[in-house]
Amino acid sequence: MAADSAGALLGEDRPGLAFRGVARRVRTRAVRAWAGNPWAAALFHRSAPLLPVVVVIGLLVVPSTSAGSGSAGGGTPADIASALLVVHCLVRVLRERARPLTRTAALVLGLPVLGVTVAAVASHDPAAGLPGLARYLQIFVLVPGAVLLTVRDRTDFRLVAGAVAVLALVQGAVGVVQYLTRTGASYMGEEIRAVGTFGPSDVMGMATVVSYGLVIAVGLALGGGQAGQADQAGQAGRTGRAGRAPRAWRVAALVCAGLLTVPLTLSFSRGAWIATAVAVALQFLLSGPRRAAKAALVAGALGVVLVGGLGVGSKLVGERLSSIAQVTDAPDRSVSDRYVMWAAAVDIWKERPVTGVGLKGFPEYRDSHASLALSAASDTDGAGAQFRRQPLLSPHNMYLLVLSEQGLVGLMALAGGWAALLVCALRRLYEARRPRGPQGAHTSRGFRGSGGADCGLVAVGLLVWQLMSFGYGDIGGPSTVLTAVALGLVAWWALTPRRSNREVVHA
Repeated sequence: MAADSAGALLGEDRPGLAFRGVARRVRTRAVRAWAGNPWAAALFHRSAPLLPVVVVIGLLVVPSTSAGSGSAGGGTPADIASALLVVHCLVRVLRERARPLTRTAALVLGLPVLGVTVAAVASHDPAAGLPGLARYLQIFVLVPGAVLLTVRDRTDFRLVAGAVAVLALVQGAVGVVQYLTRTGASYMGEEIRAVGTFGPSDVMGMATVVSYGLVIAVGLALGGGQAGQADQAGQAGRTGRAGRAPRAWRVAALVCAGLLTVPLTLSFSRGAWIATAVAVALQFLLSGPRRAAKAALVAGALGVVLVGGLGVGSKLVGERLSSIAQVTDAPDRSVSDRYVMWAAAVDIWKERPVTGVGLKGFPEYRDSHASLALSAASDTDGAGAQFRRQPLLSPHNMYLLVLSEQGLVGLMALAGGWAALLVCALRRLYEARRPRGPQGAHTSRGFRGSGGADCGLVAVGLLVWQLMSFGYGDIGGPSTVLTAVALGLVAWWALTPRRSNREVVHA
């Protein structure tokens, strides 16, 4: 009886053994194929040190607790991962015992520290401003510095930027599904506003992520396919296919840009539309007329087919676009509230023009300086959250928020750092366009053979988008940590020494 049972067990296990044998053979072949592929091996070797940054980006897919409850604020998994990223970089710097930043980089990244520290010390209640102090240092100093130290060369830059683009595609896909199934945030009485996994309390979250992805895709497409050219040089003799992968990447980047126009449109965010249009137009201008015309034609055709030809939100999008021209003559409720809060921020600044009223001080002073036309709160609903009146705790303008809470000292320090980043990024982009001999000469066709112009276009586009976005928004919400990552990419391109801002060849 025992033998029969054993035989039955062995007989029953034969299919399982066969399945495991097939799986083992498939896995072995996959490993051999991966190990024998120089592109795959190089990708694995390059991406391993970037894992802390990629984890921060990837965790933004996780729905925050505020998305379901309708509340804003609080730490998110991405915030925790960003803190671990900073600790990781600090440990590495201490272990290597080397000066991690140049003097220029330390000065530019350290400027915001001056403004927030002075505002915290001069505040009537310094303890109340400690959370704001930590948030400013996280977004504008610590995380950008950690990203700058983690990215080693242009290949790393492209990998991190590519991770942001993948996040944008995922969030955009969620947003499109929300629109099609009417499970998004409430807009014009219908739950059709695409907000991704960020929820109705952070309606700008998905719009920000998708805009970043679109700007990155356009920059990589216009940059002339620099990604991988140096790596291909060591393999061109063996494969005879140098140049094909960059061309495929450019096509993929253009397709990605065209696809991302759909969720960006369905976000119904006028500010994101304007900032993206300005950033992409500048990228086109900097890339050269012929290449810009081709890329604009392809991306525009994709956008027209997906948005106009398929009728994705055509009527509501048209109404939203027409409202942009009416922000002065006949502003809607959200725009009129912004005007009132902007005026209140200026009045608050006049009380203490040098150091401001202190971090987190705007809500306390708002009611005493705002007119009666200001709404008490904004309505949020849909996307899995219950109806909620969300208080207006900021003027929805980063420059005026800093001016009112940190005064002229804080605004000059923060805006001065951003201006320095923009100047340095444009200068580095100009250097990347300069001729470098017969193989690297700049021609009228674009950046063929130049030194990482695609990275420069991405960096300049991200920074310009953010500077435009700060004109109608500020830091806050789960997506803010991605702003810190974007600023880190910009800082790497703008502030790293020329000998470090290069392509590393792996033969």
